[in-house]
Amino acid sequence: MPLDGIVVSCLSYELNNRLIDSRIEKIYQPEKDELILLVRGKGKNERLLLSASSNNPRIHFTNISKANPDTPPMFCMLLRKHLTGGRITNIVQPNFERILQINIESYNEMGDLTTKKLILEIMGRHSNIILVDASDKIIDSIKHVDISVSSVRQVLPGLKYEFPPSQGKHNPVKCSKDAFIDMLYNESEGIKIDKFLVNSFTGISPLIAREICFLAFHNTDLYVGDLNRNDKEDICNQFFNVFDKVKNAVFQPVILSDSETKKVVDFSAIFITQYSNRNIIPYDSINEVLDTFYTMRDAQERLKQKSTDLLKIISNNLDRCKKKLSIQQQKMREVENREQFKIYGDLITANIYRISQGMSNIELENFYDESCPVISVPLNPEYTPSRNAQEYYLKYTKAKNAAKMVSEQMKLNLEEIEYLESAYDLLSRAESEKDINDIRTELEEQGYVKSKMKAKSKKTEAPSQPLRFISSDGFEILVGRNNKQNDYLTLRASKENDLWFHTKNIPGSHTVVKVNNKNDIPESTIFEAAVLAAYHSKGKASANVAVDYTKVKNVKKPSGAKPGMVIYENYKTVYVTPDEELVRKLKQKDILK
Repeated sequence: MPLDGIVVSCLSYELNNRLIDSRIEKIYQPEKDELILLVRGKGKNERLLLSASSNNPRIHFTNISKANPDTPPMFCMLLRKHLTGGRITNIVQPNFERILQINIESYNEMGDLTTKKLILEIMGRHSNIILVDASDKIIDSIKHVDISVSSVRQVLPGLKYEFPPSQGKHNPVKCSKDAFIDMLYNESEGIKIDKFLVNSFTGISPLIAREICFLAFHNTDLYVGDLNRNDKEDICNQFFNVFDKVKNAVFQPVILSDSETKKVVDFSAIFITQYSNRNIIPYDSINEVLDTFYTMRDAQERLKQKSTDLLKIISNNLDRCKKKLSIQQQKMREVENREQFKIYGDLITANIYRISQGMSNIELENFYDESCPVISVPLNPEYTPSRNAQEYYLKYTKAKNAAKMVSEQMKLNLEEIEYLESAYDLLSRAESEKDINDIRTELEEQGYVKSKMKAKSKKTEAPSQPLRFISSDGFEILVGRNNKQNDYLTLRASKENDLWFHTKNIPGSHTVVKVNNKNDIPESTIFEAAVLAAYHSKGKASANVAVDYTKVKNVKKPSGAKPGMVIYENYKTVYVTPDEELVRKLKQKDILK
């Protein structure tokens, strides 16, 4: 999701419209590789963010405020000296590169009007912010690049500024159709078309290259060798259609989010049509796109960081439980023939007069199984017949006791696995830090996570509320966010005639339809509640998910059971496929109400 040449061109267009003749009022450096310029123009203040971060280099207007260090870094102090009070004259994108050059007029200490250039290079780990004078001499940069870092191009105070090497690529806005066709004919037939576009032209990202290919052929996986003459004309026409819009500043900024997880995954300055599993959200401004995208992604990253340690703890405990289960199952297999020991003992006792010490086995009549009238019984020749019978009874008793003990342990272990899988599922679907904190508290109470704070010093937060939906028939449907909330929703907040839903043998949220003393619940509401239960479960991405439902009075919590673990009876089962669009509509009704 890099800022490609088209996004930078769109940024240049918007920044020129909003920043020309604006004055730089203040300069801050909240991060070692990030600047905030407070500018005033056209009667309002703007906050312009410039980042040379290796992961997220960018430039855009933002409303986000960040804490600044007590002592400004040296580069920040230098910029304040040279640029504070300066007037922005224009913003330039050289050679369609991922570079923006902000030209600024300001007065020096002698009162002379000077021109400075603040250059942002948006190039991944090579990104930089560089201050250059009118003669292109580098005054300073936010990152120094000496010969130990790059033998090709150094960025140090006093050196002449040079643009990064072009890698022999062509400028797409200056390329002619004849040149494009010639390049296509001279290209290796074994290269994919999108890769040809990325390798041949400056500022084209893989996303845009695939989009051009898709616009031409509705396919993004074609190779140059697959194209006939007409196909090459088609790809050429689509290429120039896109870049004619860029030259004429006809942009359609969008954010792409995953249809299933809702996470933002990419953005573009032109409309994207190639995906069927992406939500395409249009915006009026590329600045708004970038500010929204990085704000949302930062929030997603924070959620991910907060949940990662918990997911690892749950996963480790699940692995432990599953290894223990494997050992328990092996032990049960070892003692599954324990009744045979008792039969041997009984047969030896019944025929003790026929057995003498020193015998290693004996054929005896098996009165326990008519299908096997004679059975061979192994004997220890060193033992008396009575001792052989006692040894078999002892083996039987040990095996029976072991089976009972292991069976009880297996039951507890399976319950723990069920609980941990439920907690993992709920944590992976957490939508806010509050959801994660609630699950963390629950895991602390269950002893899986050590509390970092003493109980008395912990701040008591108001309990989170279940997700609330309204069915098409007007019934309220509540969905639990975590296991403790599942218990509260099912066992305390619901009446005995309310309908309770849960996915069959799959971890998921408890779902309750509030019936409000109505006897007849429409099939449509039952279906919608089942869809919600399936959607908020581990079976979210599956089809034909089995969902059990019954009255709340039929749901019980066994003594000592972990949070969210219940048993139920007198239930019916409905099969549904999770439908995101339906879930959104039911939630939207709640919002509108």
